[in-house]
Amino acid sequence: MPGMQNRNDSEPETEEMEMATYQGLRHSAGVGGQLVLKDDNILSPRPSQKMWNHSPDGFNWGYQGSGPAQLALALLLDATANPSLSVRLHQDFKREKVASWQDDWKINSEEILAWVEGRSND
Repeated sequence: MPGMQNRNDSEPETEEMEMATYQGLRHSAGVGGQLVLKDDNILSPRPSQKMWNHSPDGFNWGYQGSGPAQLALALLLDATANPSLSVRLHQDFKREKVASWQDDWKINSEEILAWVEGRSND
């Protein structure tokens, strides 16, 4: 169709995206004690759960389980706006990044996109 552009599923959509800062905080022990923010707003697991529901309980980090997988998928999806790329790379992102995060962490969308770009060159 005229005016439509083909999008490469191996690349993030970065044309009009502003940098976002993501932050994780543990505010109590146990399930549900994790808070993930995008800038000053709570990052919901729902968009990523609609794609792949690893964790009905939401996000977690610091190990290689279902909560970290959900967080990895959500961060990639939010930062890249590319669902197929996010699904394809989220387990690697979980293993290489999310699984090693401590109680409180920060990452920005530029760091996530740089990680994605590094994976694209592999």
